[in-house]
Amino acid sequence: MPLLQVLRPTLPILIGASIMLTLSMGLRQSLGIFMQPLTHDIHISISDFTLALAVQNLAWGFLQPPAGALTARYGFRPIMIAGALMYIAGLALMATANGLVSIMIGAGVLIGTSLACTAAAIAMSVAARAVPETVRSTVLGIVSGAGSLGALLSAPIGQMLNEGFGWRIGLAGFVIMSVLMIPAAWYAGRVDRIPLPKPAADEIDDATAAAAARTAFGNASFVVMTCAYLVCGMQLVFLTTHLPSYLAICGLDPMLSAQTLGMIGGFNVLGSLFFGWAGQRWNKLALLGGIYILRSLALAWYFMLPATPFSTLLFGAIMGFLWMGVGPLVAGAVAEMFGLRWQAMIQGLAFMSHQIGSFLGAYGGGVLYDALGSYTMAWRIGVALGLAGGIVQVAFALIRPSQPPSPVLRTA
Repeated sequence: MPLLQVLRPTLPILIGASIMLTLSMGLRQSLGIFMQPLTHDIHISISDFTLALAVQNLAWGFLQPPAGALTARYGFRPIMIAGALMYIAGLALMATANGLVSIMIGAGVLIGTSLACTAAAIAMSVAARAVPETVRSTVLGIVSGAGSLGALLSAPIGQMLNEGFGWRIGLAGFVIMSVLMIPAAWYAGRVDRIPLPKPAADEIDDATAAAAARTAFGNASFVVMTCAYLVCGMQLVFLTTHLPSYLAICGLDPMLSAQTLGMIGGFNVLGSLFFGWAGQRWNKLALLGGIYILRSLALAWYFMLPATPFSTLLFGAIMGFLWMGVGPLVAGAVAEMFGLRWQAMIQGLAFMSHQIGSFLGAYGGGVLYDALGSYTMAWRIGVALGLAGGIVQVAFALIRPSQPPSPVLRTA
């Protein structure tokens, strides 16, 4: 049966989830555009700004499991709409900020909490529930790819507003764009009407939240995936936060940073589609490790050479292809190992590790730059940890394929 025919009944849900994801991720990934003018205007340091983004990532990571658990109890719609409202409030507070406290609350706490309710873990869980298992990985790749368009649109828009009217107007434009998350979340929330499929014998749908968490951390494949996920967050948030500043130091056109983030967003679509398709056919965890290794090699190549517009855009294309492809692979692996009921929560548990890495990438990169006056040490650390994490992930996935949950814990 053609894929479109299979998906037609749930297209409003999938489109809503994709739009919500593309706005929540795209706007957040483009905040680095405003770092230089914002910090200069309100007299805070680069490390102050990156500390706010680090708080955002920690709030997102540590609130993701509770947000996922709440969707199992109250449904997806109220959680996603609440997250959309917090996103709007956070951007509005940033746009009117006059000091560090407003940036910390707006960019850090509010947007971080919102992402736990609107970003990849929730959107992927919505998509996974809405479609049959036979096409799940492919559909997760499509939703992830559609969700990648946000940076392609928001980065150039934000940069044009920033250059033409100032950073406050640029952030005000982001506020207007974020309002669209509310209807998107409403339509995606139709997934609450779809009943969960009958659980298989090796799934944990009947477990409590605590028992589901214990089951997840008792699964060696999940633990290795979670640990390797840390380097993913560290590498990606280091780039979205510090690449505009790095290009400015190199004396390149400020619009190049927006173009590069847009290039990342565009190639995100291709990478997400490819890895969604590949995850339907090959070992998802081994593919994850391969992504980490290739990203690390790309980072080493780019930062070892003098930055030019061509090399920067090519680097953005490579990293974009390897960026959001982790989304369908992680979501698909969690659904395969543990079922759908607790997918958002368990994926959130893995995502906590990702966000600890994001904290290190955002704040650690700022601290190293303030201390050393360059990003050399930061990217070297990112490359070394990325290669180590990727190699361990691939080796473990091939030597010890993922195992179903323990029946004892499943019925706890």
